[in-house]
Amino acid sequence: MAETNDNTTDKTFSTVEESPLLTVFRKEAHDTMLNRINLASAFKLSPQELRVEIENFIFDYAQERRAQITKREQIAIARELVDDMIGLGPLEVLLADDTISDIVVNGPHQIYVERGGVMQLTSIKFRDDSHLLQIAQRIAHRVGRRVDTSSPLCDARLPDGSRVNIVVPPIALDGVSISIRKFSKKALTLEGLAKHGSLTEEMVRVLQIAATCGLNIIVSGGTGSGKTTLLNALSQLIDPRERIVTCEDAAELKLQQPHVVRLESRPANIEGKGEVTIRDLVKNALRMRPDRIVIGEVRGEECIDMLQAMNTGHDGSMSTVHANRAREAFIRLENMVAMSGFDLPSEIVRAQIAGAINMVVQTERLHDGSRKITEIVEVTGMTERGDIGYQHLFKFVPMGETSEHKVIGRFAAETEQPVFLEKAIVYGLDKELLTIMKEATSRNSGTESQNDYY
Repeated sequence: MAETNDNTTDKTFSTVEESPLLTVFRKEAHDTMLNRINLASAFKLSPQELRVEIENFIFDYAQERRAQITKREQIAIARELVDDMIGLGPLEVLLADDTISDIVVNGPHQIYVERGGVMQLTSIKFRDDSHLLQIAQRIAHRVGRRVDTSSPLCDARLPDGSRVNIVVPPIALDGVSISIRKFSKKALTLEGLAKHGSLTEEMVRVLQIAATCGLNIIVSGGTGSGKTTLLNALSQLIDPRERIVTCEDAAELKLQQPHVVRLESRPANIEGKGEVTIRDLVKNALRMRPDRIVIGEVRGEECIDMLQAMNTGHDGSMSTVHANRAREAFIRLENMVAMSGFDLPSEIVRAQIAGAINMVVQTERLHDGSRKITEIVEVTGMTERGDIGYQHLFKFVPMGETSEHKVIGRFAAETEQPVFLEKAIVYGLDKELLTIMKEATSRNSGTESQNDYY
């Protein structure tokens, strides 16, 4: 493979099996460098200056040992040593690869990556368990958290916004485990998701109108289904004149509006003090005069505070929830209210949910690795039976798969007149909304075009 630039060279070298000779040289160079280099002085250098110094050391050491390794391999080893000193070691080359969406480390010698929805085992390895633990602790330390035998679980984030979960022994029986969910450096818009086949242009416009009208929206989906990506895309529709307060476990949202206050939870310290929960953040957000509150994920007792916020004038608020179907999202919310310690009748809880939530957008990762918005559900109020009433605006209907095992299907509109049409009238968007839904539903009668299939 031709060498195009340093990044390409390093990535190519690091993802192929290497010779035993090169492995021995790398270890000897690493040990020798630690004995010869003045670490205190080295850490005062910029990353680029440090890399040049290490490269010069590797070149000299290779000549000293008369090692039969190429200049390309020398440069790669120099970069690995720099990554070990100030970066995240072997993970750096994977983090620099924009085609990778997930990195999963199962002990020092087993690292998987996900590309295009497919999980692949790499040849990249850590030196040993202590090397892996050192990198895990470096990740935690950078965000003011700790991970060790007394605190074996940690959620963190990287400077680029990637989400990290770390588990160490004794909880992790086979060694340190690190799970990294990478996010695109360029925030995806709804239009961008439509180009990827996740939804149609009609669905994009309906969601744009919903956000403009201040609907409270829940993004629902399973693990890895793209909830945060979709929430980021939806949040871009918020009026830049509004004051937004975000509440997250690990700050992942990338809101572009000028008036944003970001809040992040904090675990207890080693003495068991200082914990700040998502519920604490939501309660405090209500005192900060927000126009909208965006919660990264609602998963527990903070649910009741979120619903109360949505019911008390904070229209257009958004959050995500783990659920495999839109209907299950309502059940999850009801269960989380029960977790908050309020002993309320089911009918009251459901009425609270129905009054607070206007729309649920369900996203799903299909078996071919693609991600699609499979349901856009509108809450219609309470039924006579005391249940939460809802109707589908759009629904993805699978229709088989291609010879390459790619899922094909159709995004079907299921109602001509949304309930939030009344709000659309206030913003002068009612006629456009009606036109979109009528045209979309008319195609369900058997006159679908090729554009309806993905």
